[in-house]
Amino acid sequence: MADSAHLKNTNGVSAGRSKSIVLVTALMLFSMFFGAGNLIFPPILGAQAGSNLTPAILGFLGTGVVLPVLAIIAIAISGQDVSDLARRGGKIFGFLFPILAYLSIGAFYALPRTGAVSFSTAIQPLFGWDSTIASVIFNFLFFAVALALAYNPHSIVDKLGKYLTPALLILLAVLVSLVLVKFTPENLAPAENFQHAPFAGGLLQGYLTMDSIAALAFGIVVISSLKTLHAESLGSAPATDERAHARWLVRSTIIAGVIAGVLLGIIYIGLGLVGRFIPNPGQYEDGAGILSAAAGLTMGTTGQVIFGLIVLLACMTTAVGLIAATSEFFSTLWPTVPYRTWAILFAIMSFGLASAGLDTVLAVAAPVIGFLYPAAITLVFLTLIEPLLGGKIRFRVAFRFAITVAVIWSLLMTFASLGWGTDVINQAIGWSPLHKLDLGWVLPTVIAWLVGLVVDIVRQRDTAPRVVHEAPAQ
Repeated sequence: MADSAHLKNTNGVSAGRSKSIVLVTALMLFSMFFGAGNLIFPPILGAQAGSNLTPAILGFLGTGVVLPVLAIIAIAISGQDVSDLARRGGKIFGFLFPILAYLSIGAFYALPRTGAVSFSTAIQPLFGWDSTIASVIFNFLFFAVALALAYNPHSIVDKLGKYLTPALLILLAVLVSLVLVKFTPENLAPAENFQHAPFAGGLLQGYLTMDSIAALAFGIVVISSLKTLHAESLGSAPATDERAHARWLVRSTIIAGVIAGVLLGIIYIGLGLVGRFIPNPGQYEDGAGILSAAAGLTMGTTGQVIFGLIVLLACMTTAVGLIAATSEFFSTLWPTVPYRTWAILFAIMSFGLASAGLDTVLAVAAPVIGFLYPAAITLVFLTLIEPLLGGKIRFRVAFRFAITVAVIWSLLMTFASLGWGTDVINQAIGWSPLHKLDLGWVLPTVIAWLVGLVVDIVRQRDTAPRVVHEAPAQ
């Protein structure tokens, strides 16, 4: 029998090394997901949900954790990036959706927000700086560091997974533990949006994290990093079977996504409890205020410094991930412009927007993100449902029907939210269940998918080869 210490898996990499690669990649993915927005949503949810925290946080985990993990799995199953999914919705949709998705979570919104939030929640409270010059200097340094970390995309795993992520987790664990030990939750009635449907309220809060769209963007970084680390592990060993490598890649991506999701869930629950346990939680306007106060109440000035480090680490890791994901995508879309040129461009754009203020950017980006979400969720679920049918039915018309309805419905919802023909639009689409929760697109999209599925089944039967049985010779 072969010595177990020298056993290799089907890819020529030791089992221990393979597990290490997946674990470090999972930590990288967690750090890319967990940004400033993720840090401040759960505490305010805990404060507002009050005695209904359990169903509210479960709803939050549904859209803030489960959906992003499913999106990573969908990317692993379908191919290398979101374009592989989007192309099935048609040529126009396949070209425009990935671009809008990457820009909305990148340089036009989420990326500059990391710098702006870092300055307003980590720097201002500690040093009292509140000037345009201070903002410009800070954001220049912030995005210079982010660009340096993302300049070589294949080293991101080591930089994020091995150093920044463990530091972030330790700081969060310390803050949450101190709050839970020192304070006792008050028996507070839930706020209005968590009184009658706390699960739905939490669902919407998680929906607003944008992580489902971010997962579609981060998938390319995860797969690229796994490929690189796998190749480095093989070294000078001969090339392994391509099918075995493909299976390993899909399996490792899924495992990394699940691990990252579990970490996100644990942290979200802990942060939600901070909002529930802190004294007089109703006095705070947002999660940043809750966490800042929690740090100060438990550890004084030292706590404020720790909180500042938590915010900086969370924002920095997300900024690095977004620069890498968007730059790699656009360098693939337009190969004549190299990755590093895109990285520099997006870093400069984000620096300018973060320094100037995000009010205008937020006003434009929020409706765009709301418009993209239904299509993104539809893409993920259709990609995951199709393999469950055992390859017997290929979604063709079903895919396009569902995507078309999701896009049209979300476009109408976006127009209504902007005040463009609100009364007329609400009369036309207000009949759909969950319309008031901005989820009215779900039922029409499911109906469109079912209609398209019937068409696909009929077409498949009509085109299937027929076997003619000849009568036996007499």
